[in-house]
Amino acid sequence: MGAKGIRIEGLKKRYGSGDTAVDALKSVNMEIAPGEVVGLIGPSGSGKSTLLKSLGAVIDPTAGRMTLGDEVIYDEGWKVRDLRALRRDKIGFVFQAPYLIPFLDVTDNVALLPMLAGARNSDARARAMELLTALDVHHRARAMPSQLSGGEQQRVSIARGLINRPPVILADEPTAPLDSERAMAVIRILNDMAKRFETAIIVVTHDEKIIPTFKRIYHIRDGVTHEEVGEGRAVA
Repeated sequence: MGAKGIRIEGLKKRYGSGDTAVDALKSVNMEIAPGEVVGLIGPSGSGKSTLLKSLGAVIDPTAGRMTLGDEVIYDEGWKVRDLRALRRDKIGFVFQAPYLIPFLDVTDNVALLPMLAGARNSDARARAMELLTALDVHHRARAMPSQLSGGEQQRVSIARGLINRPPVILADEPTAPLDSERAMAVIRILNDMAKRFETAIIVVTHDEKIIPTFKRIYHIRDGVTHEEVGEGRAVA
């Protein structure tokens, strides 16, 4: 793998101590290249959420090493002073629910993050429109979230995750609320955006409709990752 992407080595997370300690992550090793979309699957309680929160700098791991893009962000402790800036600039999030701000229109929902980071409003909105156009939802640019279909809301959510051109996107059950057609559309979009922006994307999912689309899958069981070769079925 080159200078970008995701590399996780020996990541561990322990909750509590002594007799009540719980090892949520015991040995996580993953590598996702730029432009690659990888599936992360596993039963409830296997460590998927803990892994995503650790990689997203939401919780503190206990041990291990994580590299995002060209930067080591964790090595037996955080190597980044400003975790808020790390989440803003290096990591895009796409959730099961779009979590759009109801009183902002589509363009401002997408443009808000760079605005908060100090970008000029006009520049942020121009970047938002580029992404909305790429995602074929530009015609809804002035619509409010309540006026969008479920599929449109998820496309706007993806645009928001991409707005700062992060090297990494963490997608947590992004197709769960969607029917088969819209779920496949979201996966196609994620693959297209990964290639266009050289973004490494992890998709956590239980959705059996989309699992066959991944070329590589990491299965997490009892806090340990196992790499599996997926079917890699093309999404038309």
